[in-house]
Amino acid sequence: MRLSAMGDVAMTVPVLRAFVKQYPTVKLTVISRPFFKPFFDGIPNLDFFAFDEKERHKGFPGLLRLFADVKKLKINAFADLHNVLRSKVVSLLFALSGKKRATVDKGREGKKELTRAENKIFKQLPTMFERHAKVFEELGFPVDLSNPEFPKKAVFGAEITDLVGENYEKLIGIAPFAQYDSKVYPLDLMKQVITKLAENSANKILLFGGGKKEIEILDSFSEPFKNVINVAGKIKFQQELKLISNLDVMLSMDSGNAHIAAMLGVRVVTLWGATHPYAGFLPFNQSLENALTSDRNQYPKLPTSVYGNKVVEGYEDAMRTILPQQVIDKVIDQLS
Repeated sequence: MRLSAMGDVAMTVPVLRAFVKQYPTVKLTVISRPFFKPFFDGIPNLDFFAFDEKERHKGFPGLLRLFADVKKLKINAFADLHNVLRSKVVSLLFALSGKKRATVDKGREGKKELTRAENKIFKQLPTMFERHAKVFEELGFPVDLSNPEFPKKAVFGAEITDLVGENYEKLIGIAPFAQYDSKVYPLDLMKQVITKLAENSANKILLFGGGKKEIEILDSFSEPFKNVINVAGKIKFQQELKLISNLDVMLSMDSGNAHIAAMLGVRVVTLWGATHPYAGFLPFNQSLENALTSDRNQYPKLPTSVYGNKVVEGYEDAMRTILPQQVIDKVIDQLS
């Protein structure tokens, strides 16, 4: 069970892919929001159970109904990959019915030590992938993540081909936004990155985002260039996943797009502001060298937050220490 958020749900996918490969006779059922179902399409021995937050599974009575619904599937063990009140309730109900259960340890104490302003303990914490794998180990299914397999690149339909075209050598994805401003690379600097990458006509650059404001900004980025396309709001989510699977590299913030690209086996370059990959959210199977972080010499309190939701006065410009040329060089390096 993992209900949200997008990036967190995407981070379960590589672990589940490894699980079904190593335990082909075990059937998995993923409980999550209906929107995330395409993440799990094509994974063998895996069924998707849609969590109906607004009606059937709303509130505590809804969780009782959720347990009853899932219990009908003859579940032998319950893996809580969320560790919030909702999942804890369902997990407890399974335990009371005599089933095995295990809950992800989010390492909250270690994350506090990493992000506190004073007496900071700056060290790499276990990744969320390792934490997820630990849950299955506790249930009797150790999972080896060292030799991952990824889905094949999706075949474009006519709608995607019409949008993207066919005249390009390299396909670069750029997702400039994140849930919190402290994780967003300054837009004037991102514009410089896009402009430089667009100089090579062999590159086709696709811009990802959502919402009216983001779409307007992405339109302003793409308008001057023939080889820069804003795909936000123009295709369905399932089509967007197909498009991402064909990227040669994705440039993203510490956000859901980074994890979506990584779960599909795409190389990812990430930019980090208030957060840091040491908290365990480096995209799956990606090199730490491809995570460009803000300068801790100038901003020693970094990271100031696990999720980017804490604003520290005087740290608003921390991401400006990541120079556009650094970003450009790192993206180009992934294309070779």
